Amino acid sequence: MDFLVVDDDKTFRDATCFLIENEGHYAEGAATGEQALVTLKEEKFDAVLLDVNLGRDNGLDVLTEMLKARPNLPVVMFSAQGSVKNAVEAMRRGAADFLEKPFQREHFLAVLARVQRFHQLGQRIERLESEAKETKAQSIEPIFDFTTPLMREVMEVLLRAAPTPASVLILGESGTGKTVAARAVHEHSQLADKPFVTVSCPSLSKELLESDLFGHVRGAFTGAVRDHWGKVKAAEGGTLFLDEIGDLPLEIQPKLLRLLQEREYERLGENVPRRADVRIITATNRDLKKRVADGTFREDLYFRLNVIAVDMPPLRERRDDLLRFAEHYAKHFGAQCERKIDGFTDEALACLSAYAWPGNLREMRNAIERAVILARRERITPEVFPAEMRLQNIAAVNPNGAVGSLTSLDKLEELHIRKVLERVPNLGEAAQVLGIDQATLYRKRKKLGLE
Repeated sequence: MDFLVVDDDKTFRDATCFLIENEGHYAEGAATGEQALVTLKEEKFDAVLLDVNLGRDNGLDVLTEMLKARPNLPVVMFSAQGSVKNAVEAMRRGAADFLEKPFQREHFLAVLARVQRFHQLGQRIERLESEAKETKAQSIEPIFDFTTPLMREVMEVLLRAAPTPASVLILGESGTGKTVAARAVHEHSQLADKPFVTVSCPSLSKELLESDLFGHVRGAFTGAVRDHWGKVKAAEGGTLFLDEIGDLPLEIQPKLLRLLQEREYERLGENVPRRADVRIITATNRDLKKRVADGTFREDLYFRLNVIAVDMPPLRERRDDLLRFAEHYAKHFGAQCERKIDGFTDEALACLSAYAWPGNLREMRNAIERAVILARRERITPEVFPAEMRLQNIAAVNPNGAVGSLTSLDKLEELHIRKVLERVPNLGEAAQVLGIDQATLYRKRKKLGLE
């Protein structure tokens, strides 16, 4: 945890910071109430130790200002002139605890432990509120009652592995639902009420990724002005999900192997081994065997991760579930956009079935959200799908028999533009349906001789 110690007595302030840091936390001092309020505004602290008497400042008034800015911030008050009246007033104004100076080390550590529990409870509440808000705002309830036999087999393996501590490796193309599958494992395990923490391996540089994963101490690298606990610590007691593990830099792989085998890790810049109680789930769209052969992925790490492995099939191989997913997304986005959407026309369903879905579920989600927003009727028609879907559908359905299977893309585009121009009343709507601006449509019409 990160503590701010506010006291006008430098000797006491420094001694308190030393005691806190000796317990493995970070502490920073402030001599006045004004300095403390500015520091809290600029930096994030998990708790504050605040003296009642701060020279010209009244600590109780500073407490009020702090809690006005950060209502859930745990603040422990202390004073050399402790009294029942001061303690009662501090608690009435929202203090988490009260200490009389000079305090005994054991008493102080007991208060510190209470504050830590209070902070952990607050974190849990914030996490649950955030998850609930995110679920309500944008998450789509996943479908797990699959019709495709291969997907049913995948989910059976995952749910059988869920109650065990075994590492799980989820393979598959981008957008096939690997993160959803990882969450399903977590939620069906005995860790369901514990944190589920995600680390995206390709998203950061090697140094920042290592710090994000394991944490760092002050001075470990340029810009490391404070101690930082990484995602391993944040996932304590729960699940650590490493997304796109195939892109994990080679330099970090031995440290992950140590975490898996010995349940130990070290923060950047210190040589203190720390225990980790986390369950590891990984996912990748890379061919890990090929990366092992290329020397970019450690063979021992691969075997350690590959205890329970499943391969999420792409959407083009899950035709039995494809239309159910589309209906599911349409219902969700219809409710979210307050639109009355009554499914798809037969032509739209044919378009959905004919498309190869290279982006899998992620691409389908975006396509259906777009279709719901642009739909002019209660049933979704092909005209509101993205251009690449409509072009492929022209080739697949071949409604006029005018195009052969080897027709060029330019010809398909011309046919589609002609068809749209025939159906809509003006160029503005035609451009909107085609997903291009009017200037581009004007140039295409001129090139095709459609003016």
